[in-house]
Amino acid sequence: MFTGIDEVDWASMRHAYGSAEDVPGLLRGLASTDPAEREVALDGMYGAVHHQGDVYDSTLACVPFLFALAGSAQVRDRGCIVELLVSIGAEGEGRGETTDGAWATAHAAVCAGAEVFAELAGDADAGVRQAAPGALVLFLGEPVRVLRLLRERITVERDDRVMLALTEGLGLFARRYPEHAADAVGLLAVQSSPPYGPGLRIAALGQLAGCAPERLPADLVPTVVRLQRERSARRTAPPCRSGRPGPDTLVGRLRPSDEEGSHLLRTLHTALDGRVTDRIALLNGQLTSPDPTDRCNAVWMSAGLFRQWRADYREPVALIGAQLGGEESWLCEAAVSVLEDLFELAAPAADHLNALVTANPAAWVRQCGRHGSAILGAPLKALARSGDPRAVPVLAEILEGPVVPDDMGQVVGHLGGAAAPLAPAVRRALGSVVPGSPEASARAVPLLSALAALRDEEAVPEVLRLLNGVPPQDALVGLAVRALGSIGPPARAAEPALRGLLAGGHPSAAAGALWSVERDASAVLPVLIRELAGEGPGRRREAAELLARLGPSARPALPALRRMTVTDQVGERVSAACAVWRIGGDTEPVIPVLRSAWTEHPHTRGTIAACLVALGAAGGPLRDLVDAELAAPRRHTARSGGHGSHDIPADEELLRMCRAVPAVR
Repeated sequence: MFTGIDEVDWASMRHAYGSAEDVPGLLRGLASTDPAEREVALDGMYGAVHHQGDVYDSTLACVPFLFALAGSAQVRDRGCIVELLVSIGAEGEGRGETTDGAWATAHAAVCAGAEVFAELAGDADAGVRQAAPGALVLFLGEPVRVLRLLRERITVERDDRVMLALTEGLGLFARRYPEHAADAVGLLAVQSSPPYGPGLRIAALGQLAGCAPERLPADLVPTVVRLQRERSARRTAPPCRSGRPGPDTLVGRLRPSDEEGSHLLRTLHTALDGRVTDRIALLNGQLTSPDPTDRCNAVWMSAGLFRQWRADYREPVALIGAQLGGEESWLCEAAVSVLEDLFELAAPAADHLNALVTANPAAWVRQCGRHGSAILGAPLKALARSGDPRAVPVLAEILEGPVVPDDMGQVVGHLGGAAAPLAPAVRRALGSVVPGSPEASARAVPLLSALAALRDEEAVPEVLRLLNGVPPQDALVGLAVRALGSIGPPARAAEPALRGLLAGGHPSAAAGALWSVERDASAVLPVLIRELAGEGPGRRREAAELLARLGPSARPALPALRRMTVTDQVGERVSAACAVWRIGGDTEPVIPVLRSAWTEHPHTRGTIAACLVALGAAGGPLRDLVDAELAAPRRHTARSGGHGSHDIPADEELLRMCRAVPAVR
């Protein structure tokens, strides 16, 4: 297996953490008879040699030895080695002429050894047979032969896990070789019907949804729900929640125990993609399953649907809320985790959230660091973010305590007008802050953020006391100034302090607040024009956004703003273009800027939509973008490769602004 391994100049090669001198030890560890040593070696291969999917020269040098290990019957856990080879080779898939040399070389190297996968398809080790079908489809390069091998294995295989892998292999084959797909689709259609078992039938339906949706049955959703329940009823004993024995960790508590069942339904949801009505109905069926593990799987799957597509989710959200009242703490925690990111869309679950909050005051605040910092408990945060006024008395009680949670201010803003009763408690808490004390910043930051949302004019004296008690460069100054600006003309007593800060460390914030309080363009305009030439795109963008609020009074800033519309920073371009339009009504140079940004950089749509709302009927030239957005079923924040916790509220806010843009007459 290791012939020639010592002749390789590993020391001259690299992996993620430097020299590849340790790679021979990792390769030998994969062949160890000690399971722990094999696991450490495999972890090292993924952690260093194939770190986060990267391919290094040492990765390429490993490929022949990995093939030798995979083909040796004396080696244990060879299925994991096959999976590693698939990962190394598949990274180059779909890159075409732009493929980096290392990726292309890795793919070619695995293809060159793919004959081994054909042999392993009939290996005595079920784990190896399970890993082989996908490798065959990806690397053998002989579609007729690959399909024949898959068909042959289906007729003789008796292991359920391997049969599932063969089914997935058929779906992958149909997508990869559409000109040969008919026979593979036919096999999948057969597997989706009796006498095959419920798990395999769900798997086949998931693959058909991805490669031949026209072959799906008309009663797909009720069929899958029934099959899922049949499959769950056949489980002889519930597996441990984390999928493997081990300590009671957070991951172990939240992770669904039936990973195979989760994979089957997730595959189907992914393949159904934009068939949102079917996916909602499927989720509703999953969420009403007698099996709590099935319901937990559904809770986690719902998050992806909510983030990607716009729809009426009241029914599934209410069903997720119903999971909060059960005995399974892990299911409750999963449901709260999903509801927390739904913001106002969590309203149908508010009764269940409120019951949870009421039942456990000890969970209202959660410590999150060594220095006494805290955040709101997840059920309370979810309830407040949904806009439910029942969160207000609880938040008021927390504000009377010794610790103000770091996220208090952020949460208050989502309660809208319902948060008004919190103003006295926020003022009292702010009054207890001693400027310059060690805890001043941690306590004042969330309180000032809350005041900015509350716009409480009675808080002006307390804000000024804090503002006058800290140095002009202190981070609290910016927050205090913004809180005063949110109050507007009732904060007129702050005018002298704000004017004094125009040349300080927060000039844009001071100028914006002074404009809100006094509407004195002669005082703020020179400051904002100066800031347009400042260092940092964020600083220039903030100045442009504030100048837009001045309207025609900011005409002297137009030359600098027009120059900003051609900068490399898309955020600057958009803010400057909106300002030019609102200040001078000059549409010809800025419409192309805004149109291209809307299309190519979806994260700018909120800024542009707010500009169109401010422009009113004058925003007509971009009305077509608004109409298209309102008609689009997919969220503008939906993206591959990750997501943010505020994606849903950002998209819902965009839709609200688009609805507020006047129609073109």
